[in-house]
Amino acid sequence: MSRLAARLRTWDWVYLGYLLFVPAQPYFSPRPAWWEWPLAVGVCAATAVLYAVKLLRGPDARHLWTAIVPMAAVGTAATPFNTNASVLFVYAAAVVGDTLSWREARLWFAALTVLDSAAAAVSRVPMPYRLWGFASATVLIWVIGLLELRQRDRRQEWENQRLRTAQVELLATLAERERIARDLHDLLGHSLTAVVMRAQLTKELVPVDAERARAEAEEIERNARDALAAVRSTVTGWRRTTVRDELEAARRALAGTGVTLRVDLDADPPLVASVEHALGLAMREAVTNVARHARATHCRIGLDADGGRVRLVVADDGIGGTAPEGTGLTGMRERIAKLGGAVQRTGAAGTTLTITVPIRAVAG
Repeated sequence: MSRLAARLRTWDWVYLGYLLFVPAQPYFSPRPAWWEWPLAVGVCAATAVLYAVKLLRGPDARHLWTAIVPMAAVGTAATPFNTNASVLFVYAAAVVGDTLSWREARLWFAALTVLDSAAAAVSRVPMPYRLWGFASATVLIWVIGLLELRQRDRRQEWENQRLRTAQVELLATLAERERIARDLHDLLGHSLTAVVMRAQLTKELVPVDAERARAEAEEIERNARDALAAVRSTVTGWRRTTVRDELEAARRALAGTGVTLRVDLDADPPLVASVEHALGLAMREAVTNVARHARATHCRIGLDADGGRVRLVVADDGIGGTAPEGTGLTGMRERIAKLGGAVQRTGAAGTTLTITVPIRAVAG
């Protein structure tokens, strides 16, 4: 019902006011023939019906046989007896411009002009009244028709712009969802791994070393609070981690699992926030995998600048392997690829992750 109401808007019917020119001829005629009033009323009624059909079918339909041809036929039949009935050619031109292509529309404008001229040539209306109706209709066929063509193209452009805007918003929403999913995986994977491992250690320490068990419980609480704060800030898009922060987190996480960490910072390049955030999350994912899966005793984290690139290396002496990559490594590759970098994984003796980013992507 709402769609029907939208197609039958009040201002659309205002254009039927031009039909008042049709009964103007018998009204102002000093001695109208008996058939002039029935003809004028019939022309107005037929035009109103055809116009209503056009509105009901909507602007996207082709109105060739439902409006254009019938209006042109009524105009051709009525104009020889009522010169103002040539307004039907203008109505037909408006429908043509609203529904047909530019090439088809120009052909129809020419055809309607020929029909108007032919009807005027055989008209029974005396001069100069016949000339006024013919000339005005001829001009308006092209003026109104071309205006409708431009208006239709403008509406189409607005619709295309609306669709493009909606598509951009959808893609932005999907990208944000992917970002949140990756960040939450990295955040929770690292933090929950640390919590689980420290909880296991605390359970073993309770009977033998209550004081150390208390300290481990306090560390678990702190890690859980940090994870909660990180999740909240990640969801809102405000959180940015740094390489230094992740190094400290890595020391704490690996210390709880008995892994010795060595850090080699040969260079400290000026990293922009987005790149440092990506490298920090990559380090977090790699350290989480070491703590969770590697069964390693030693881990090395290196950061250096080599020619045109910055390289982050996380290596362990664990069991290695060539197991399929999980969502964490997949998200890492996607994040680094957006910076123009790459992630290389080797697993012969232990596991080594090498993350490289072009220096042009990180220079301030």
